[in-house]
Amino acid sequence: MTRRGARSQGVVQTMPARVAEELTATAAGARKRFQTVPWYTAAVLIASTCVVVGLLWDVSWHRTVGRDTFWTLPHLLEQFAALLAGLGCGWLVLQTTFAGTPEQRGTSVRIWGFRAPLGAWVCIWSTFVMLVSAPAFPNHMHSARFYMATAAVFPLMLVASARASPLRWGATLTAAFYMSIVLAMLWILELFPAQSKLAPVFNPATHMVPPPFPLLLVVPAVLIDVLQRRVGNRHDWLLAAVTGLAFVAVMLAVHWFWAEFMLSPAARNGVFGADRWDYSVRLGPWQYQYWNLDGGASGTFKWGRAGNVVGAFSPALFARGLGIAVLIAMVSSRLGLWLGTWMSELKR
Repeated sequence: MTRRGARSQGVVQTMPARVAEELTATAAGARKRFQTVPWYTAAVLIASTCVVVGLLWDVSWHRTVGRDTFWTLPHLLEQFAALLAGLGCGWLVLQTTFAGTPEQRGTSVRIWGFRAPLGAWVCIWSTFVMLVSAPAFPNHMHSARFYMATAAVFPLMLVASARASPLRWGATLTAAFYMSIVLAMLWILELFPAQSKLAPVFNPATHMVPPPFPLLLVVPAVLIDVLQRRVGNRHDWLLAAVTGLAFVAVMLAVHWFWAEFMLSPAARNGVFGADRWDYSVRLGPWQYQYWNLDGGASGTFKWGRAGNVVGAFSPALFARGLGIAVLIAMVSSRLGLWLGTWMSELKR
């Protein structure tokens, strides 16, 4: 064997040992970082997971069983989450106010004489006010109202995440987390048998009714992250305008055809969870039609589920509604940039 071959063989023999050493060092560093996480931070993470699961579970319970009491499992899980987050952050407020170091007090937010990090105040407020958005059925996705509603909420949330997060894909991870939680509940809840108990029962349920398939927010979120990295903190007004226009365009391109798939027989399975309705709903042809179309007075209307109008479609009115949605998305994006900048300046 030549010297070169011997050296190569030695390198190959030492590579597994080097990889093992690197993995061991990485695991040790991860354990050390985990041990330094404050208990109240872990409490808030657990509470956040519990409240999301509890809310989706609670909605499924109402759609399947009917009216419930305070002592049902979804309600108890929500109350446990609120109590855990409220007590943990309440302790942090008292600790920062009366026993905090000068550095902790200097980086805190003062409210009514008490001091705590901004996140603690947000969690305390969230224990009293829980805001949930109504699920979006694919029947809405050919209406301009759907794009106006999503433009008012999601650009603010995603743009703020992209601006404030130290990660390269802050908005994408936020959207992916939302989708993963809803998908988990969609696939898990329907596994449990259930029976409707509150009359009138027009659509008897045999299993828990899951939430609808989540919006495909990860697609516009990727574009928001790319725009944020390309433009950075420069020209925020221009960035807000471009982001708002791009958000509505991507949402339209994705959800217009996604709605057609979700209303087709191919989506009526356990993966996509289409055509799952509440026990109190009278089933009919409206299940597979588009609701609240922008037809104005020119269409012949009939009433569908929960007062949603099923009627004609007007391209002119739809285009006008999309223009309004773009303006709303631009304003929402600008507010998200302001919020994200503010949050990034408050980080320690």
